[in-house]
Amino acid sequence: MKESTHQNMTPFERRAALSMASIYAVRMLGLFMILPVFSLYASGLEGVTPFLAGIAIGIYGMTQAIFQIPLGMLSDRFGRKPVIVAGLLVFALGSAVAAMSDSIYGIIFGRALQGAGAVAAAVMALAADLTREEHRTKVMATIGASIGVAFALSMILGPILNTIIGVPGIFGLTVLLALLAIGIVLFAVPTVAIHFHRDTELVPATLGSVLKDTQLLRLNWGIFSLHTVLTANFVALPLVLAGLMPSETHWQLYLPVFVVAFIAMVPFIIIAEKKRKMKPVFVSAILLLVLAELGLLSLQDSLTGLAIFLLFFFIAFNLLEASLPSLIAKQSPTDRKGTAMGVYSSSQFLGIFVGGAVGGFLYGHWMANGVFLFGAGILLLWLVLAVSMESPRYLASYVLNIGVINPAEADQLATRIGGVPGVSEVTVIAEEESAYLKVDNEQLDIDALNEFSINRA
Repeated sequence: MKESTHQNMTPFERRAALSMASIYAVRMLGLFMILPVFSLYASGLEGVTPFLAGIAIGIYGMTQAIFQIPLGMLSDRFGRKPVIVAGLLVFALGSAVAAMSDSIYGIIFGRALQGAGAVAAAVMALAADLTREEHRTKVMATIGASIGVAFALSMILGPILNTIIGVPGIFGLTVLLALLAIGIVLFAVPTVAIHFHRDTELVPATLGSVLKDTQLLRLNWGIFSLHTVLTANFVALPLVLAGLMPSETHWQLYLPVFVVAFIAMVPFIIIAEKKRKMKPVFVSAILLLVLAELGLLSLQDSLTGLAIFLLFFFIAFNLLEASLPSLIAKQSPTDRKGTAMGVYSSSQFLGIFVGGAVGGFLYGHWMANGVFLFGAGILLLWLVLAVSMESPRYLASYVLNIGVINPAEADQLATRIGGVPGVSEVTVIAEEESAYLKVDNEQLDIDALNEFSINRA
């Protein structure tokens, strides 16, 4: 089979992918860096209670969930860059408010503003504008990887920076990171025409069907649960660790845990995707999370025990964080992936808010025992739902730019594309000049498929 030259990303597309990923990473780094240190800092704030400290940690998730889809839709009307820059300015303002606040209420307000600068959907839409349809999955994977790297770095940098500039300084640094992201948008990101992409953006007319899909609902509950437990854990974990090691050395625990956890998850990703063992690996990872929470509950007085079960937690967390978007893509209908991903992202951010609020409430009444027991309980419920989910189809999403066609020809074109070996589902949307497919990459005749694309070499 001859190699299609257009299958390689162009320098323009690589630049777009890296710039979009850097915007996402810089913003998320600013949000995450306080996670491993805020519970320790909050005890000195005016008006603080454990519940309010938890609200401060998680409130950005609520405002992010509220504003991300509306801002994404506004970017269709007013332009990607203006909306992204405006969102980053709101994020910077929230960071500045938090940096200057000496009360818990001021920080809650600042964190809420941080989340209100919800540019995630607009960034994804801009990334889609900047790249050809057949490379969109690679670009989204690059952005996803940047978020994972930002999270791992924040767990290490947070404690280190806390000893140098304190939590107010971290919030101040976040202002600078937001301004850096604005600079990337204005000077590094190319400017192109806006197009609607239903594989990355929400289609309101399809929202009802996505919300009724029981398989997608299981996955949405999964990401909600995962981030609920993560955020609740970090309400309690810094305080537990402070009783076992100086807070300025916490990074010495997080660094090896994250490095080893990242390396350890890779073989399981390969087994899940390449060996087509996704459901067994997925369910086993949730079970490992349950065991990790019970281990954290039982061994709070042992630094070695905490380190071991924290490692187990992040091996499973990283594996599930990587697997869930893949499962959403596999399970969502061909023309509703963007809507499914929008609901999924909103579920994730709601989980962050609930985790902070519930974690703070439970810590205030039952200390860390209540937090870790809650985590085990919500994960057990997810385990039950995961065991009963259907085994995923090993199909990837693919989008073809088919150019201008008569709407009357859409069904005929869908039939012809559906005849290509490896193509499982086809939906042709004539007004968007696109065909949305589900394909089996192991069977796909890529050259035959790309004969239908106007992007072919």
